[in-house]
Amino acid sequence: MNIMKFRPIFILISSFLILVSTFSIWKWGFKQSIDFAGGSVWELSTTADINKIFSNHNIDIISLQNQTIKFKNITQEEKVKLETDLKQADPNYKELRFETLGPSLGKELLQKTIVAIILSSISLLLFIGTKFKDFSFGASAVLAMFHDAFILIGAFSLLGHFFGAELDALFVTALLTTLSASVHDTVVTFDRIRELKRKNFKLEWVALANQAVSEVIVRSINNSMTIIFMLLALVVLGGDTTRWFASALLIGVVCGTYSSTAVAIPLVLFWKNKKK
Repeated sequence: MNIMKFRPIFILISSFLILVSTFSIWKWGFKQSIDFAGGSVWELSTTADINKIFSNHNIDIISLQNQTIKFKNITQEEKVKLETDLKQADPNYKELRFETLGPSLGKELLQKTIVAIILSSISLLLFIGTKFKDFSFGASAVLAMFHDAFILIGAFSLLGHFFGAELDALFVTALLTTLSASVHDTVVTFDRIRELKRKNFKLEWVALANQAVSEVIVRSINNSMTIIFMLLALVVLGGDTTRWFASALLIGVVCGTYSSTAVAIPLVLFWKNKKK
């Protein structure tokens, strides 16, 4: 199976996805949840017209899903006035949850996420490079990981613009999980290349890559499909609170499966040809 002959096509696909992601991020940016932008979450049990009551107090609702309201921070006096109107409209009104998050906490979460990605990238570069005694493998794995992460971020920019998907703490979890899944498949293929190189040290790197990919690609796809089917079920049948989290994981798993063969291996071959 000569999969590496499709390297020009892989380059075109990845370039297109990166360009679309870059354009979306530059043009539309992101729709941030209160986890990043700051605000309040108020979960109620009421039959009152929530939109009308908030409108009467000139308070804009960011989102309203199943009587869970997200809006910008308000004072305690404004909250008391809202509660008074809610109780008048519905004597059985109940407050189930009220949380407030300042924008400083959102910035701290973003900073910690960036630091975590940088530290994990450096660790992976050193670990894989030392394990395989060749830092071209480590560099390729890290670049493929960034490839997947950037496409996921760009995809959520698109989903936020057209479907209202928000960047929140769950998205950060999905992003970090994507980085792990991406590297896992890549390392499995790299390890197979290393084993084949020991047995057939005279073979060219392209031939080694084709043989290694041919031996592991079926297992990799089968493993990924089991996860993809589960995530598809969550996207289609899951609730609003988990739908975008499952969507982010789904995009990440698909990108990770693709990049382990179509990005990481061609990058290794690029380094080897350049060195040669």
